[in-house]
Amino acid sequence: MKQVYKLNTESLEDPEIFFSFYEKLSKKRRQKIDGYRMKKDKLLSLGAGILIDKGLETYGLREINVRIAEGKYGKPYFPDYPDIHFSVSHSEKMVIAVFADTEVGCDIEYMDSVNLELAEKFFCKSEYEFIMRHQEQARKEAFYRIWTIKESFVKAVGCGMMLPMDEFNIKIGRNIQVEQHYNNEEYGIEDWQEGEYHAALCWNRQQRGNRMEEKK
Repeated sequence: MKQVYKLNTESLEDPEIFFSFYEKLSKKRRQKIDGYRMKKDKLLSLGAGILIDKGLETYGLREINVRIAEGKYGKPYFPDYPDIHFSVSHSEKMVIAVFADTEVGCDIEYMDSVNLELAEKFFCKSEYEFIMRHQEQARKEAFYRIWTIKESFVKAVGCGMMLPMDEFNIKIGRNIQVEQHYNNEEYGIEDWQEGEYHAALCWNRQQRGNRMEEKK
């Protein structure tokens, strides 16, 4: 089971609406929001809290009452609810969150300029070649498609940037496949474009409990 939630932070720019949601969230989330100087970052952090609260509500829980910890490499999880997995991502004005019964990761990126040097240096050779087969706008979309899928995968496995981007390969055809040797498990992938944003979702096909070690 997977459920994706989306939010455009433009809806939170009204101060009355902002504080109506802010007051319903946990002290930890409010402190995180308050720690940002830029309005944009405050809105994104509030949006993340709202979507976490929305996802937990389907399990009969609320964000204000649920403890969130971080795994060894910084991935957030619910230590008191090991069967509920989630991931959050945001970019510019969009926030997405996914809840699932198996390990999961998501990523969303605003499709700005394309850094082909980054792709050539850090992506697998076949991924770079996939991008370069496209022209102009389609090349930008191909770049962000690979980027978001790779980001969602490292979030799903919980290793963050500790896993180099060129040590696993994204193959895009009729189906999307992840060729990887990080573990022996299989992952499902979904991705989509929404206006000027591209997003991806990755999940472990084998349902299991949360095995992450809490960050000290």
